[in-house]
Amino acid sequence: MSRTSLLCVGVSAAIILSSGCSKAERTDPRSTKPAAVGTGGAGSDVKSDDDFVRDVAVKNMAEIELSRMAAEKAATPQIKAFAQHMIADHDAAGTKLKNAVLGTPMNWPAELDDNHRESVEELAKKQGADFDREYVKAMIEGHQDLAAKLESRLDVKSLEDWKTAAAARAQSKTLPDPKTEMRDVEVRPNKSDNAVTMKINQWAAEIYPVVQKHLDTARALENAATKR
Repeated sequence: MSRTSLLCVGVSAAIILSSGCSKAERTDPRSTKPAAVGTGGAGSDVKSDDDFVRDVAVKNMAEIELSRMAAEKAATPQIKAFAQHMIADHDAAGTKLKNAVLGTPMNWPAELDDNHRESVEELAKKQGADFDREYVKAMIEGHQDLAAKLESRLDVKSLEDWKTAAAARAQSKTLPDPKTEMRDVEVRPNKSDNAVTMKINQWAAEIYPVVQKHLDTARALENAATKR
């Protein structure tokens, strides 16, 4: 998600996964097609499990750390409330991902990497309206980046269907349960014969609608700030 990156949280510790697991990973054959939708695209090459988990775990951690700062420093009540949603949702998402890879040789990231740490430090220097603006910008960039990563783990056709339905959805400044809004469309994970890969893909499919809802809300907050 660019400067940060499901919303706050991070790590530089490298994740090591046994070569047998990453080599066993297989993606949907359709993933070789160019992506029809999305910024990252379900057709992009899927990284090995360890690289993917490390990347999204760091992004998730960065979202949480930035949002904890916003929950205290934001000048706008709506942004404070949004930050609280980010903390709760991304904390839950990180826990689910960590449980999905529990028992594997992966080393869970322990801290933010240098790039995300720098973003946190830069935001900490801001105050008032400047802080709010930079925080929302970081959330937009971070969630765009995270969504693109997740798309590489999703079934192409179901992702297209979900985005088509989402495009017709009226954007809201609140954060209802994405599954309530999109109950007629389901994002499905790419299938894999590797049990760990499949768990990771299922996690990506579950969290993807939430990340997109966060992105919608961050954009709405940005638009509202511009009007003010």
